[in-house]
Amino acid sequence: MEAIIALITLTVLEIVLGIDNIVFISILSDKLPPEQRVKARFVGLGLALVMRVLFLFSLTWIMRLDHPLFTIRGNAFSGRDLVLIAGGLFLMGKATYEIHHKLEAASQPTLKRVFLSFWSAVAQIILIDLVFSIDSVITAVGMARQLWVMVVAVVLAIIFMLMFVGPVSRLIDAHPSLKVLALAFLLLVGFNLLGEGFGYEIPKGYIYFAMAFALGVEVLNIRLGTRSQIRSK
Repeated sequence: MEAIIALITLTVLEIVLGIDNIVFISILSDKLPPEQRVKARFVGLGLALVMRVLFLFSLTWIMRLDHPLFTIRGNAFSGRDLVLIAGGLFLMGKATYEIHHKLEAASQPTLKRVFLSFWSAVAQIILIDLVFSIDSVITAVGMARQLWVMVVAVVLAIIFMLMFVGPVSRLIDAHPSLKVLALAFLLLVGFNLLGEGFGYEIPKGYIYFAMAFALGVEVLNIRLGTRSQIRSK
């Protein structure tokens, strides 16, 4: 019974932690030609599953990631910290670039859309999956004792993400304002990862509340805009 409760709790937590991954893959897959998007999402989440399961079978190595490697001005940095810092910088840079690109496209409607190559998108998905995988697996190790519980929770979370990454991608693609909001979320997540890497942990509850509140306001704006268009007709 204790293992089942741990499995349910960990699965829910893994799904919550995977929301950032869904948003990132949704935005990145939108940069691909339409016929390649589903394949890129499947490959990206498939690689995430493989990495997380491999990490779980390398528990000794994963636990060593929390051990300090060096110290700068009294601040100790571990392997996990370095991965979080690199991932945070990557997410912040990627989100900033995409927001800038959206603004450029809005100011120049005739600007031709440039698509990513498939393997370029996959490489970026692998890079950010690495960051999210390590954080996810360390959480799993801290919450469960049985290896099978961790593996099943991770597999169920990835299946959930595979089910919803398509609808989320289509929703973001249909509403440009949602895409900008999603990019702002990634900027916030990147800043949070950077802070964690330097030892300043922001409670994730605050981050998720801010994201949920902003999303709720944006949904209201979209609904009001839709009603206004209907009335004008």
